[in-house]
Amino acid sequence: MKKTTLCSAVLLLGSLLQPGFAQTQPAAPLTMQQAVAEAIAHNPSLMAYQQNLLSQRGQEVQAGVRANPYFTLYGTDVTLPAQGASNPYTYSAQVSRLFERGEKRKWRLESARDTMAQTEAQYRDQRRLLTLDVRQAFTSMLVAKAALKLAQDNLNDFRRELDISRDRYKAGDIGKLDFERLDLQLAQFESDEANARQSVAQAADQLQTLLGYDRPRAGFDIAGEVVPPVVKQALPSLEQQALASRPDYQAAQQAVRVADAGVKLAYANGTTDPTLEGEYDRSGTYNSAGFSINIPLRIFDRNQGNKETSKYAAQSSRFAEIAARNQVVSDVDQAWIGYTTSKELSDRYNGHYLDEAKDVLSIAQFAYEHGGLALVDYLDALRENRSTAADALNAYAQTWLAIHQLSYSAATDVEP
Repeated sequence: MKKTTLCSAVLLLGSLLQPGFAQTQPAAPLTMQQAVAEAIAHNPSLMAYQQNLLSQRGQEVQAGVRANPYFTLYGTDVTLPAQGASNPYTYSAQVSRLFERGEKRKWRLESARDTMAQTEAQYRDQRRLLTLDVRQAFTSMLVAKAALKLAQDNLNDFRRELDISRDRYKAGDIGKLDFERLDLQLAQFESDEANARQSVAQAADQLQTLLGYDRPRAGFDIAGEVVPPVVKQALPSLEQQALASRPDYQAAQQAVRVADAGVKLAYANGTTDPTLEGEYDRSGTYNSAGFSINIPLRIFDRNQGNKETSKYAAQSSRFAEIAARNQVVSDVDQAWIGYTTSKELSDRYNGHYLDEAKDVLSIAQFAYEHGGLALVDYLDALRENRSTAADALNAYAQTWLAIHQLSYSAATDVEP
């Protein structure tokens, strides 16, 4: 065994014997579905929105409470000496309660419940947006990893080619100018590899932030297919799914119900609420009981301003619902156009241009090594291959992003 191999084996054995070695092993790579599930469970922004949703339930409880009764107890002359019937001690106890008319409590409850349903739809819309962000960040990291692998392979292949050219230069088969021009190309391959490593690290940080990690974790990795799949759903089906499932559209529909309940509540608040009071009095040795009814005379204030406001607000919410519906259909149509266009381009790269670029480079490399091709032509073939591979990855990324946008617009998972 060579000395270097023996040293490596000793170092590896020492690391295996260290306590906690198993805990330092990287976790299994996350799939896209796992990343989305983890973000929904741990993203702090979504958790904050969830707590706001739970707090809204308290408003629903409060809307159903009834008016509290009032109890009043008072006395007069209780600290003065009694002076016969002309100056007796006097005590009085009163209980009063407001009675709501016009089904105010019913419409308050209906408004609160519809508001709760609207808030819940808005929460689901935030979750839908987070899902889109995670999928986009996941795709960015996945494509960055593929770009890094491509850059590393290109760098290793070119280094081997440069070693062959160095031997040819030493043997006098090529001139110094040609060799140095080849050597200068190495800087571009090294730059590509360094930039790709940076892109992977930045994409990983962005994804981990969305997953709710407080800081980037060592060994974090993902796994997935770079080549995008074919969406099997048809456009009309996606439009129907969007209209049935889009939480922002459902929130707009709930807003109409909230506004309608507001109209009913405004009219109910214009009705008169009487206050009934019962009273017990004791003056000296005499007992008495009485009652009173307090009825506001709604001569001037009949809540007419709020009634008008609520009617126009309800009509406004209906127009907003129509606008939301039109936007749903438009979003799906635009996302579909983006998907079909980008998928056609990525299919051309995957089915034709990548293989052709590799074939051109292979022929050019063989011809140059055997003296049948000028250096400038070989360098052109290198650049074309790198450019084609980069363009293919970009086309894949654009198609994936279009698929995610289509899933977001239709509020469903369109990828197989």
